[in-house]
Parts: sequence; structure tokens; C-alpha cells
Amino acid sequence: MELTGAEIVVRSLADEGVRHVFGYPGGAALHIYDALYKQDRVQHILARHEQGATHAADGYARATGLVGVVLVTSGPGVTNAVTGLATAHMDSIPMVLVAGQVPTHLIGDDAFQEVDTVGVTRPCVKHNFLVKDVADLAVTIKKAFFIASTGRPGPVVIDVPKDVTANSTKYSYPKSVKMRSYAPVRKGNRKQIKRAVELLLNAERPIIYTGGGVIQGGAEKELTKTVQALGYPCTNTLMGLGGFPASDPLFIGMLGMHGTYESNMAMYECDVMLAVGARFDDRVTGDLKKFSPTARIIHVDADPTSIGKNVRVEVPIVGEAKEVLADMNALIPDNGKRSNGEAIEKWWQRIKEWQGLKSLNYDRDSELIKPQFVIEKLFEVTGGDAFITSDVGQHQMWAAQFYHFDQPRRWINSGGLGTMGFGLPAAMGVQIAHPEATVACVTGEASVMMCIQELSTCKQYDLPIKIVNLNNRYMGMVRQWQEFFYDRRYSHSYMDALPDFVHLAESFGHTGICVEKPSEVEDALREMFGRKDQLVFMDFITDQTENVYPMIAAGAGHNEMHLQPLSDGKTPQAREVA
Repeated sequence: MELTGAEIVVRSLADEGVRHVFGYPGGAALHIYDALYKQDRVQHILARHEQGATHAADGYARATGLVGVVLVTSGPGVTNAVTGLATAHMDSIPMVLVAGQVPTHLIGDDAFQEVDTVGVTRPCVKHNFLVKDVADLAVTIKKAFFIASTGRPGPVVIDVPKDVTANSTKYSYPKSVKMRSYAPVRKGNRKQIKRAVELLLNAERPIIYTGGGVIQGGAEKELTKTVQALGYPCTNTLMGLGGFPASDPLFIGMLGMHGTYESNMAMYECDVMLAVGARFDDRVTGDLKKFSPTARIIHVDADPTSIGKNVRVEVPIVGEAKEVLADMNALIPDNGKRSNGEAIEKWWQRIKEWQGLKSLNYDRDSELIKPQFVIEKLFEVTGGDAFITSDVGQHQMWAAQFYHFDQPRRWINSGGLGTMGFGLPAAMGVQIAHPEATVACVTGEASVMMCIQELSTCKQYDLPIKIVNLNNRYMGMVRQWQEFFYDRRYSHSYMDALPDFVHLAESFGHTGICVEKPSEVEDALREMFGRKDQLVFMDFITDQTENVYPMIAAGAGHNEMHLQPLSDGKTPQAREVA
């Protein structure tokens, strides 16, 4: 069967099993858009901005484990998508972006809407291709999906000149591909796995620290079995929340800059650390010179370049988390056959002392709406069973702290790049993937404005997303840092010309509600989720002065946390527990 390049792109996506493509048309991609029009196997979702399209595909991928797919045109279409590509790259999210390009004979001539797509995207993707021959198109698409979804996942760009989409060739989509230069490791080294288990079984102050790699690798069941078999404390990174059930008594909360006191202190004092699918980034480690000074570290990761990059690792294991943890579980004996039981009991007593500090406390008697209270009520009203997307800032941290995730792929946020504007379009992708599910976007008045145009997309496709706007009239996290570290010089962090979000939502054809009193919060949330077929924008007017605690300041160690201020209102100081 002979097809044009444009038809090959669409047929290849369909044969790959793609059901949804997020994008925005333009001249260099019009042949592909015409081919989309002529078929019904792949549905195109029209975003209102290419950044929104990439974030929507990203949310789709995070919520399903599938590869998110994006279609954009050349030039500004590609450059608008770069932020979304970088977001996916930092968080290891599988994505394939197909970009139109000027005809091959014009490449390098500064043609209309030309940009060096390969050069521009190279630093923020896993791989990219420029296809100059239509005969290479189908196999290139197969390679792109293989690279994006295996090993450490990530975004892949396929740059397709317009003449390539017009030319024709015989179509055959390969069932599989092999690449000599790319052969991801699935199974871990058995000797290293055995050594790791021996180290864990002899630990006196162990901790299990897991990241987004557990979720991207589908290893949540294996991790849960490991943690419960060992009976050791488990902590998740921001990206790893839901990889281990938050309701399990072995879970000690999120760690890192805004993690719980008990998780950070346990990391600081541990003697053996099992790290799975985590990259030891600066928001987790704090000052590397002060990080876990007595720990012997076991690091499991699909990406060999992540192991030993930031911290010294005693037992490196390259392999997929699911495979490695399954092999470890086979070697872990029953509790009764271990010699470290007494030490582990003492370790848990120490952890419970730290838990007794209740580091996530806040003023529940406030006459102003506390953002933490809104998230607690959100968890209560949804029964903990919603998909929660977020933007970036204080609201993101409060959602991570107070919405307790028992399942993977329910917490959708930009962790590594910290992309404001991510939450709303990501929620669109989640809702497209799970049309019957409850999807809530937790955002702030600064973040939501960055991709607010996607309210139009939500209207076009009848997406009943629930938007929880924690409105403190500031760029909240910027203001918090300015308060702590810049002597309260609030340089350009106050939002001085906000829209009336109720009327703004209504102008897009949605429902808007403003809530100003704590007594109204629960009823407002119940009303919002009662409107199952509507997008509801709930604008909560919150306490402007509220800060996120605990907090590890830049350059500090895990044992140097700032906690909630004392009742005298003094500047936050690290408080120690005996």
C-alpha cells in the first residue's frame, strides 16, 4: 500500500495504538492535519497553545503509563512546545512530539517559520530525529516510541519537512525495532542484588527512599511487598507519591525541602538507605556535604548515569525497578529469621518521637481560609480517589503534604522543572484519558494565568475538571523566600491586577464560585464535585501570610529544618527533638 508521508504519520500512530493526539496546526504540518481529517482511529485534541498541548500530553502519559503524543508546526510551534518537552524530560515522562518543518531544500535558508528543531530541542529531550526521506518515516516513528517508553522514559522529537509529508512510498509499520546504540537494561545484576539484601537485613537504622522511577516503571506492587516484608520506614519524593500507600503505617511522609520532620531526620540518621527510581536531586538532599553522613547507599535505577552522579553509592544496581525489586523480594526471609529485630524496634521508637512533633500542624482556628484546610477538605470530599494535578508553588507543596495518595499515577505535577502553567492543561490530558474519573487541578492565581486559555479547550471537549484556586494574591513561594531570605523585600511578587476569576470562568462558558470563609469551604467543595458534568472554577481567598512548613533552607542539611513558628510569632527557627 502506497501512502503519502502525512498518511504514514497518522497510520503509524494508529498502528502504534495511539488514541489521542494533542496539538495545534500550522503551515508545515497541514498535510498531516489533512490526513487526520480523513480518518477516525486517532482523535486530535485542539489545545489553544502548543505549551498547553505538550502539558496535556504529559498529563495523559503520567495518568496512563502510555506515551503522550503531540503534533505542532515548525518555528514558533516548536519553540512554544519546548517548555513542555523540558518538563517531561526532567520528570522522565514518555512523549513523542511530531513537528512539521519547512521543505528540505529550504532548511538552513531562514525560511518562513523555520527553526533548527533538532538543535533547539536537543538539550531537553531523550532523542530527536530529522526525517529527510519518506521511506524512513514509519521506522523512525517506531524507534521514537521505543526510545520514549523504555529504559528511563522521556520525550522524543520527530522533525518532518513538509515535502516529506507530501511524498509517497509503500507503507509497512514494523512490529519491533532493535538499535545497536540503544539497549536498555531490564534485569539487575544478581550479585549486586544479593549484596543489597544482605546489607538491608543487617541494618539498624534503615530507610527506603523512592522516586518517580517506581511509578514510571510500574513497580508499586513490588515496592509495597519489599517495604512490608522488611518492615522498614518508607519515604517518597514529590514525584514518587503514590508509589507506596500513604495510609500504610510504614509510610513516614514525603521527604526533602518541604518534607515531614520524621522523614528528613530518618534520612539524616539512617545507616542503610535503599533508593529506588530517585535521582538525589538538590530539593531532596539539601547540602550534599551534610546528606545522610552515616548511610551506606543502595541505588536502583534504570538510568546508569543517575547512579553515583550526586552521592557516593556503595551498591549500584542498574535495571528496571519492577524487575530488581521482584528479585530482591525473592531473597528477603520472614521477620522471625532476622537478627536485627531489636535494633529496628528502637529505630521505630526514634521515628515515632519525631512524628510526635506533628510537623504539618497549622492554625485550624484561623478566621481566614488556610490553604492546608482546603486540601484536607478536598481529600475528605473526594475520598482520596481523585486525580490531582497541580501547578508549581506553595499550593503544590500543600497538595503533596495534605492529599494522601494511596495509588500511583494520581498525583500529576511538574517536579523537576517546576513549570508554572502545567496544572490546567495536564488536567485536560488526565480527563481525556479517564473521562469518567474525578480530576481536580490545585493551582494558584499566578500559575493558572499562564495557560488560562486552555479553559477554551475544556469547553470545546466538555471536560468537567474541578479547579481549586488557592488565591493569596501573591506568587506565594516567591513571597515566602523573599520573607525568609530577602528581609521582606517583596519585589514584584504581589499580583496587583488579578481578574475576577468567577466572571472569567463564566466568560469561557464554565461555572465560577468565590469562597471567602473557612465555614464555607466544605459545602463549596461538595457543591463543586456535585456538578459532575461541569468545569467549576473555585476561587478560595486564602491567608496571604501563610508559609509552607517544614522547610529546609538552601545549603542546609536534613537536621536543620525550619518548622512552624512558635506562638510568639518569632522568625522560624529549627527546633530539635530530644
